[in-house]
Amino acid sequence: MKKISKYLLSFGLLVGVISSCDEGDALVDQVVADTTRGAILRTIEIGNTSFNRFDTTSEFSIRIEEQDIENGGLLSELQVYLSFTDNKDDGVDNNKAESLLRTISASEFETGDRGLPVTGISFTLAEALSALGLVDGQFDGGDEFTVRLELVLTDGRTFTRSDASGNVTGGSFFSSPYRYTAGIKCIPVAPVTGDYELDLADSYGDGWDGAKITVTIDGTATDYTFTSGSAASFTITVPADAMELSFVYVPGNFEGEHSYTLTAPNGDTAAADGPGPTPGEIVLNICI
Repeated sequence: MKKISKYLLSFGLLVGVISSCDEGDALVDQVVADTTRGAILRTIEIGNTSFNRFDTTSEFSIRIEEQDIENGGLLSELQVYLSFTDNKDDGVDNNKAESLLRTISASEFETGDRGLPVTGISFTLAEALSALGLVDGQFDGGDEFTVRLELVLTDGRTFTRSDASGNVTGGSFFSSPYRYTAGIKCIPVAPVTGDYELDLADSYGDGWDGAKITVTIDGTATDYTFTSGSAASFTITVPADAMELSFVYVPGNFEGEHSYTLTAPNGDTAAADGPGPTPGEIVLNICI
Protein backbone atom coordinates (compact mmCIF):
# COMPACT_ATOMS: atom_id res chain seq x y z
CA MET A 1 0.00 0.00 0.00
CA LYS A 2 2.93 2.33 0.82
CA LYS A 3 4.41 1.54 -2.61
CA ILE A 4 1.12 2.38 -4.34
CA SER A 5 0.85 5.64 -2.39
CA LYS A 6 4.48 6.46 -3.27
CA TYR A 7 3.83 5.83 -6.96
CA LEU A 8 0.65 7.90 -6.89
CA LEU A 9 2.51 10.74 -5.14
CA SER A 10 5.38 10.60 -7.65
CA PHE A 11 2.95 10.58 -10.55
CA GLY A 12 1.12 13.55 -9.06
CA LEU A 13 4.38 15.48 -8.69
CA LEU A 14 5.36 14.62 -12.26
CA VAL A 15 2.01 15.85 -13.56
CA GLY A 16 2.46 19.02 -11.50
CA VAL A 17 5.95 19.58 -12.93
CA ILE A 18 4.74 19.02 -16.50
CA SER A 19 1.81 21.34 -15.88
CA SER A 20 4.13 24.00 -14.41
CA CYS A 21 6.49 23.68 -17.38
CA ASP A 22 3.60 24.06 -19.79
CA GLU A 23 2.38 27.15 -17.95
CA GLY A 24 5.95 28.57 -17.89
CA ASP A 25 6.47 27.97 -21.59
CA ALA A 26 3.12 29.58 -22.30
CA LEU A 27 4.15 32.59 -20.23
CA VAL A 28 7.46 32.93 -22.11
CA ASP A 29 5.64 32.58 -25.41
CA GLN A 30 3.19 35.27 -24.34
CA VAL A 31 6.01 37.64 -23.31
CA VAL A 32 7.76 37.09 -26.64
CA ALA A 33 4.51 37.56 -28.52
CA ASP A 34 3.80 40.81 -26.68
CA THR A 35 7.32 42.21 -27.22
CA THR A 36 7.52 45.14 -29.62
CA ARG A 37 10.39 44.61 -32.00
CA GLY A 38 12.52 47.66 -32.81
CA ALA A 39 15.49 48.37 -35.02
CA ILE A 40 19.12 49.38 -34.62
CA LEU A 41 21.86 51.11 -36.54
CA ARG A 42 25.36 49.63 -36.49
CA THR A 43 28.50 51.60 -37.23
CA ILE A 44 30.50 49.49 -39.69
CA GLU A 45 33.12 52.05 -40.73
CA ILE A 46 34.45 55.32 -39.37
CA GLY A 47 36.17 57.27 -42.11
CA ASN A 48 36.91 60.68 -40.62
CA THR A 49 35.43 62.45 -37.61
CA SER A 50 37.26 65.77 -37.56
CA PHE A 51 37.31 68.90 -39.69
CA ASN A 52 40.24 71.13 -40.62
CA ARG A 53 39.66 74.74 -39.59
CA PHE A 54 41.66 75.87 -42.62
CA ASP A 55 39.95 73.63 -45.18
CA THR A 56 36.18 73.87 -45.54
CA THR A 57 36.24 70.92 -47.96
CA SER A 58 37.44 68.61 -45.15
CA GLU A 59 34.85 65.93 -44.53
CA PHE A 60 33.08 63.93 -41.82
CA SER A 61 32.31 60.38 -42.96
CA ILE A 62 30.93 57.16 -41.46
CA ARG A 63 29.15 54.08 -42.80
CA ILE A 64 26.23 52.44 -41.01
CA GLU A 65 24.02 49.34 -41.30
CA GLU A 66 20.31 49.15 -40.42
CA GLN A 67 18.78 46.00 -38.92
CA ASP A 68 15.17 45.24 -37.99
CA ILE A 69 12.94 42.19 -37.55
CA GLU A 70 12.26 42.15 -41.30
CA ASN A 71 15.93 42.48 -42.32
CA GLY A 72 15.50 46.05 -43.44
CA GLY A 73 11.89 45.77 -44.54
CA LEU A 74 10.77 48.23 -41.86
CA LEU A 75 13.24 50.94 -42.88
CA SER A 76 11.56 54.15 -44.04
CA GLU A 77 14.25 56.82 -43.71
CA LEU A 78 17.21 58.03 -41.69
CA GLN A 79 17.32 61.60 -40.39
CA VAL A 80 20.68 63.25 -39.75
CA TYR A 81 20.71 66.08 -37.19
CA LEU A 82 23.53 68.49 -36.42
CA SER A 83 24.32 70.87 -33.54
CA PHE A 84 27.36 72.98 -32.66
CA THR A 85 29.25 73.59 -29.41
CA ASP A 86 31.40 76.70 -29.06
CA ASN A 87 34.23 75.74 -26.70
CA LYS A 88 36.13 79.03 -26.93
CA ASP A 89 36.13 80.91 -23.62
CA ASP A 90 35.81 84.45 -24.98
CA GLY A 91 32.49 85.51 -23.49
CA VAL A 92 30.65 85.05 -26.79
CA ASP A 93 28.17 82.18 -27.10
CA ASN A 94 28.09 80.79 -30.64
CA ASN A 95 26.41 77.50 -29.72
CA LYS A 96 23.84 76.33 -32.26
CA ALA A 97 20.80 74.22 -31.43
CA GLU A 98 20.14 70.98 -33.25
CA SER A 99 18.88 71.24 -36.82
CA LEU A 100 18.01 68.66 -39.48
CA LEU A 101 20.94 68.35 -41.89
CA ARG A 102 19.46 65.82 -44.31
CA THR A 103 17.10 62.88 -44.72
CA ILE A 104 18.25 59.62 -46.34
CA SER A 105 15.35 57.57 -47.72
CA ALA A 106 15.27 53.77 -47.72
CA SER A 107 15.74 53.77 -51.50
CA GLU A 108 19.13 55.46 -51.07
CA PHE A 109 20.46 52.56 -48.97
CA GLU A 110 22.23 49.67 -50.66
CA THR A 111 22.40 46.01 -49.65
CA GLY A 112 25.51 45.14 -47.67
CA ASP A 113 27.48 41.92 -47.25
CA ARG A 114 25.08 40.66 -44.56
CA GLY A 115 22.03 41.28 -46.73
CA LEU A 116 21.03 44.34 -44.69
CA PRO A 117 20.64 47.99 -45.75
CA VAL A 118 23.82 50.06 -45.51
CA THR A 119 24.62 53.67 -46.34
CA GLY A 120 27.39 56.19 -46.01
CA ILE A 121 26.91 59.52 -44.25
CA SER A 122 29.28 62.30 -45.22
CA PHE A 123 29.32 66.09 -45.34
CA THR A 124 31.94 68.82 -45.55
CA LEU A 125 32.76 71.53 -43.05
CA ALA A 126 31.23 74.03 -45.48
CA GLU A 127 27.95 72.09 -45.51
CA ALA A 128 27.90 71.89 -41.71
CA LEU A 129 28.54 75.63 -41.34
CA SER A 130 25.84 76.48 -43.87
CA ALA A 131 23.27 74.19 -42.23
CA LEU A 132 23.68 75.94 -38.88
CA GLY A 133 24.22 79.47 -40.16
CA LEU A 134 27.79 79.75 -38.88
CA VAL A 135 30.21 82.22 -40.48
CA ASP A 136 33.94 82.83 -40.22
CA GLY A 137 34.80 84.13 -36.77
CA GLN A 138 32.10 82.07 -35.05
CA PHE A 139 34.06 78.80 -35.08
CA ASP A 140 37.64 77.77 -34.39
CA GLY A 141 39.85 74.87 -33.45
CA GLY A 142 38.57 73.06 -30.38
CA ASP A 143 34.90 73.63 -31.22
CA GLU A 144 32.80 70.63 -32.20
CA PHE A 145 29.72 69.47 -34.04
CA THR A 146 27.43 66.74 -32.70
CA VAL A 147 25.86 64.42 -35.26
CA ARG A 148 22.70 62.59 -34.16
CA LEU A 149 20.93 59.91 -36.18
CA GLU A 150 17.23 59.11 -35.95
CA LEU A 151 15.87 55.98 -37.60
CA VAL A 152 12.27 56.15 -38.87
CA LEU A 153 10.34 52.92 -39.55
CA THR A 154 7.47 52.34 -41.95
CA ASP A 155 5.01 52.07 -39.04
CA GLY A 156 5.93 55.55 -37.83
CA ARG A 157 8.14 54.52 -34.90
CA THR A 158 11.47 56.30 -34.45
CA PHE A 159 14.69 55.17 -32.77
CA THR A 160 17.60 57.30 -31.62
CA ARG A 161 20.21 57.33 -28.85
CA SER A 162 17.67 57.77 -26.03
CA ASP A 163 15.88 54.58 -27.14
CA ALA A 164 18.97 52.33 -27.14
CA SER A 165 20.45 50.36 -24.25
CA GLY A 166 24.11 50.40 -23.26
CA ASN A 167 24.65 47.08 -25.04
CA VAL A 168 23.55 48.69 -28.29
CA THR A 169 25.23 52.09 -27.98
CA GLY A 170 28.52 50.77 -26.66
CA GLY A 171 28.57 47.06 -27.44
CA SER A 172 31.41 45.76 -29.57
CA PHE A 173 29.07 44.19 -32.13
CA PHE A 174 26.22 46.67 -32.40
CA SER A 175 28.47 49.74 -31.92
CA SER A 176 25.41 51.89 -32.45
CA PRO A 177 25.85 55.19 -30.58
CA TYR A 178 23.37 57.07 -32.83
CA ARG A 179 25.56 60.08 -31.98
CA TYR A 180 29.01 61.13 -33.13
CA THR A 181 31.30 64.06 -32.41
CA ALA A 182 33.08 65.91 -35.21
CA GLY A 183 35.76 68.16 -33.76
CA ILE A 184 37.40 71.09 -35.50
CA LYS A 185 41.20 71.02 -35.69
CA CYS A 186 43.58 73.65 -37.01
CA ILE A 187 45.65 71.60 -39.45
CA PRO A 188 48.09 73.94 -41.23
CA VAL A 189 48.00 73.81 -45.03
CA ALA A 190 51.52 75.31 -45.08
CA PRO A 191 54.37 74.98 -42.55
CA VAL A 192 54.05 77.07 -39.40
CA THR A 193 57.57 78.36 -38.95
CA GLY A 194 59.52 79.06 -35.77
CA ASP A 195 60.74 76.99 -32.82
CA TYR A 196 58.87 73.83 -31.81
CA GLU A 197 59.48 72.11 -28.46
CA LEU A 198 59.38 68.31 -28.55
CA ASP A 199 59.11 66.51 -25.20
CA LEU A 200 59.53 62.73 -25.14
CA ALA A 201 58.74 60.55 -22.10
CA ASP A 202 59.22 56.91 -21.14
CA SER A 203 57.31 55.60 -18.12
CA TYR A 204 59.80 52.81 -17.38
CA GLY A 205 62.83 55.07 -17.49
CA ASP A 206 64.98 53.26 -20.05
CA GLY A 207 64.62 55.49 -23.10
CA TRP A 208 62.41 55.02 -26.14
CA ASP A 209 63.40 51.41 -26.96
CA GLY A 210 64.07 52.12 -30.65
CA ALA A 211 61.08 54.40 -31.22
CA LYS A 212 61.65 57.83 -32.74
CA ILE A 213 60.00 60.88 -34.26
CA THR A 214 61.30 61.77 -37.70
CA VAL A 215 61.01 65.43 -38.64
CA THR A 216 61.43 66.30 -42.31
CA ILE A 217 61.92 69.92 -43.39
CA ASP A 218 62.13 70.47 -47.15
CA GLY A 219 63.41 66.94 -47.72
CA THR A 220 65.95 66.85 -44.88
CA ALA A 221 65.04 64.28 -42.23
CA THR A 222 66.19 64.28 -38.59
CA ASP A 223 65.38 61.58 -36.01
CA TYR A 224 64.56 62.49 -32.42
CA THR A 225 64.77 59.83 -29.69
CA PHE A 226 66.62 58.98 -26.48
CA THR A 227 68.23 55.78 -25.23
CA SER A 228 68.15 56.13 -21.43
CA GLY A 229 66.26 57.91 -18.70
CA SER A 230 62.63 58.97 -18.38
CA ALA A 231 62.49 62.06 -20.58
CA ALA A 232 64.20 64.15 -23.23
CA SER A 233 63.46 67.53 -24.79
CA PHE A 234 64.44 69.02 -28.14
CA THR A 235 64.02 72.35 -29.91
CA ILE A 236 63.17 72.04 -33.61
CA THR A 237 63.60 75.19 -35.67
CA VAL A 238 61.56 75.50 -38.85
CA PRO A 239 63.01 78.33 -40.99
CA ALA A 240 60.80 81.12 -42.29
CA ASP A 241 61.23 80.01 -45.91
CA ALA A 242 60.29 76.34 -45.27
CA MET A 243 57.96 74.88 -47.89
CA GLU A 244 57.40 71.37 -46.52
CA LEU A 245 57.20 70.04 -42.96
CA SER A 246 56.23 66.65 -41.55
CA PHE A 247 56.42 64.80 -38.24
CA VAL A 248 56.26 60.99 -38.25
CA TYR A 249 56.14 58.65 -35.26
CA VAL A 250 58.12 55.43 -35.80
CA PRO A 251 57.34 52.75 -33.17
CA GLY A 252 59.88 50.63 -31.32
CA ASN A 253 59.58 48.09 -28.51
CA PHE A 254 57.48 48.41 -25.34
CA GLU A 255 55.18 50.96 -26.95
CA GLY A 256 53.03 51.23 -23.83
CA GLU A 257 55.85 53.16 -22.15
CA HIS A 258 56.12 55.95 -24.74
CA SER A 259 54.42 59.34 -24.97
CA TYR A 260 55.22 62.74 -26.44
CA THR A 261 54.07 66.36 -26.57
CA LEU A 262 54.86 68.78 -29.39
CA THR A 263 54.44 72.49 -28.63
CA ALA A 264 54.04 74.90 -31.55
CA PRO A 265 55.88 78.23 -31.89
CA ASN A 266 52.76 80.08 -30.66
CA GLY A 267 52.62 77.99 -27.47
CA ASP A 268 49.73 75.75 -28.53
CA THR A 269 49.97 72.00 -28.09
CA ALA A 270 50.39 71.02 -31.73
CA ALA A 271 50.24 67.28 -31.00
CA ALA A 272 50.33 64.87 -28.08
CA ASP A 273 49.98 61.11 -27.93
CA GLY A 274 50.67 58.12 -25.74
CA PRO A 275 51.08 55.88 -23.98
CA GLY A 276 51.36 53.80 -27.13
CA PRO A 277 51.38 56.59 -29.75
CA THR A 278 49.76 55.98 -33.13
CA PRO A 279 52.41 55.11 -35.74
CA GLY A 280 52.68 57.23 -38.88
CA GLU A 281 52.37 60.90 -39.72
CA ILE A 282 51.49 63.19 -36.84
CA VAL A 283 48.68 65.60 -37.70
CA LEU A 284 49.39 69.03 -36.23
CA ASN A 285 46.71 71.18 -34.60
CA ILE A 286 47.86 74.81 -34.57
CA CYS A 287 45.34 77.65 -34.40
CA ILE A 288 47.06 80.85 -35.54
